[in-house]
Amino acid sequence: MMPLTPATLPRHELVGLDVEVVAASNPDVIDIAGTVVTETTKTLGIEGADRVWHVPKDTATFRFELPGNGDDESQLVRVDGSKLVARPARRTEATGDSKWR
Repeated sequence: MMPLTPATLPRHELVGLDVEVVAASNPDVIDIAGTVVTETTKTLGIEGADRVWHVPKDTATFRFELPGNGDDESQLVRVDGSKLVARPARRTEATGDSKWR
């Protein structure tokens, strides 16, 4: 498995990562933040303080926090959600250059 970096994020498992919705066509979902607990082809399930929000991928932009490795600090990575629209199993098996840059 390749290391989790900003360039490889779309090809990794997203469940367990901290995330925030930073832009969306629906203003009600902007600023939702928490941990990704589920993922479907078209949505991310984000567990916040009081509930799990199901946010459409294709109409939102997300900021993920990538955990640091050892002495490295965590990194914030902004991703256009439309680049994540795929079955998680298919998206994570993709190879080659990053699709979202």
